[in-house]
Amino acid sequence: MTGAARTLQEAAIAALQEGAPGIGGVYDGPPVQAAFPYAVVECGPETDWSHKSGTGRELRLAVTMRDQGERAERLQRLMAEAEQAMAGLPEELAGWRIVTSRFVRSQLVRDARGSGRPATVEAWAGVIEYRVRMLSAAPEG
Repeated sequence: MTGAARTLQEAAIAALQEGAPGIGGVYDGPPVQAAFPYAVVECGPETDWSHKSGTGRELRLAVTMRDQGERAERLQRLMAEAEQAMAGLPEELAGWRIVTSRFVRSQLVRDARGSGRPATVEAWAGVIEYRVRMLSAAPEG
């Protein structure tokens, strides 16, 4: 993971912890044990978005949320809170500046794996994906 990805991931985790209080925990990778509901923030594919005089990155950021219950109403509400929190990401980050942050897609499905829970517990997974373009605050050279 590059500095840009790590910086973005940390900012997204902080935004979710502050702006979506209904989420039990927010992690930077799949937790070994976590109480429902929880979220995992991961930066996926990263490509060069540099220009003539500066370094840039385009990243995919995914917020995966998991919950349990017969119905997915709580997870739907938490996903809406998470989208609101992500809209409040700061433009200036440690050494990087977010130029654009665009919602790409979201999806809510029954978690087939059940997240290791007994078969009698319904588990749900929701993902919200973003495309984020960032420029380094450090001068090229």
